[in-house]
Amino acid sequence: MALLRRFTKTERAAHWLVALTFGVMLFSGGQVPHRWRWTTPALDVHVGAAVVLVGGLLGLLLFGNGRVLSRTARELRRLEADDRAWLDPARILAGRRAPPVRRFNGGQKMNARLALADLVGLYATGVYLLTIGHSAFGHLHGPFAFLTTALIAAHIFMAVVNPSTRHALRGMTLGTVDRDWATHHFPLWVDELDREEKPDAPSRGPGVTR
Repeated sequence: MALLRRFTKTERAAHWLVALTFGVMLFSGGQVPHRWRWTTPALDVHVGAAVVLVGGLLGLLLFGNGRVLSRTARELRRLEADDRAWLDPARILAGRRAPPVRRFNGGQKMNARLALADLVGLYATGVYLLTIGHSAFGHLHGPFAFLTTALIAAHIFMAVVNPSTRHALRGMTLGTVDRDWATHHFPLWVDELDREEKPDAPSRGPGVTR
């Protein structure tokens, strides 16, 4: 099996840091009573995990491969014509073949955007609860937690259960994926890798850059 490097150690560390700390926050948050104190153990664990997440990501940016993390963030943030075509509801409902994409498809990019928005909402409402207390805005902490949990559950389903996409889990654990699988799901990305190794190699499609 020919393998391609998909994620670096820093990227994988960032992914599992988010996954593990959110898991701790989710479990401990469910144990925090409505009336809590700073000495409440579940609250301390909950807040501690939130601090570890932010501190860990900053540490990876400063002491890990921050350039790779920044590149990945830019790739996930950028929605191109191929991504919009991938997300087209008419294409999905009709069951038409997905258009060729680069390193990430439109679904992964939307997942990343929604996850970031949910985490921002969780932190904003969480800080509000800790500093001001229960109010209309603070009560949004629960709904944000539910939305983030649903998003992560769908992400886990695609990575662990769905036969077509669960091979992607190898990329986030071992860092490499099967070349044939990558060519099927991310042909323009594979083409970019080939062109980096062989600059004179022909492109598979328009818009491919080195």
